[in-house]
Amino acid sequence: MAKRVLVTGASSGIGEATVTLFRDRGWDVLAVARREDRLRALAEKTGAEWFRADVTSDDDMAALRAHVEAGAPLHALVNNAGGAFGLDTVEESSIDDWQRMFDVNVLGTKRAISALLPSLRRGADEAGSGDIVTVTSIAGHIAYENGGGYNAAKFAEHALVAALRLELNGEPLRVIEIAPGMVKTDFSLVRFDGDQARADAVYEGVVAPLTADDIAEAIVHSVELPAHVNVDLVTVKPVAQAQPYKLTRGELHTR
Repeated sequence: MAKRVLVTGASSGIGEATVTLFRDRGWDVLAVARREDRLRALAEKTGAEWFRADVTSDDDMAALRAHVEAGAPLHALVNNAGGAFGLDTVEESSIDDWQRMFDVNVLGTKRAISALLPSLRRGADEAGSGDIVTVTSIAGHIAYENGGGYNAAKFAEHALVAALRLELNGEPLRVIEIAPGMVKTDFSLVRFDGDQARADAVYEGVVAPLTADDIAEAIVHSVELPAHVNVDLVTVKPVAQAQPYKLTRGELHTR
């Protein structure tokens, strides 16, 4: 029996890589995102099922819940939808940007969990265990200048995950947090509203920033561990990055 996993934010980057790897490992995958054209292309490439939904929409998430419950139960949920908008001081940053970040990173994760836990419980009854994986960020553990809005959203998402793990204790459901550092995807392009030069500068001179495939590997590995093993938190950074604000540009060398 193939297990079934749902991945949000599946149309690009970490989400797309995670869908692809789960399919390679024999999972049935439901890819969820806002961009239907990207989902169709991903489905053609991987054989994944897809459903267009925005995690910031109550109506979309109700429709997703109905779609999931009409099919086989879920055995895993990957909360990957999220993002950063802007890079300004707390004083000068946009309230609209903060609201967008809280809605997609925090409330979007809450919406997905609330909508899909019933199916995950049925999957856990069937298979003996189930998984809720949430992709946060090292920005949810260490604050950095000009990142206040994203820090606040990701710190809140980290707290949500920690509370959920306590609340689900006693059920055969693992709660896993994956906290990436610098990953070279379209993350910075979105953060800077399509400014390619500014986005490219983030990664300039950094030897081997992480890729979406690296994070997908951490996600799938955590889910495929024996059912009695819970990986509470995986922090994944490139070797060149010690903290969000401590980064080496240029070749790495011994002293």
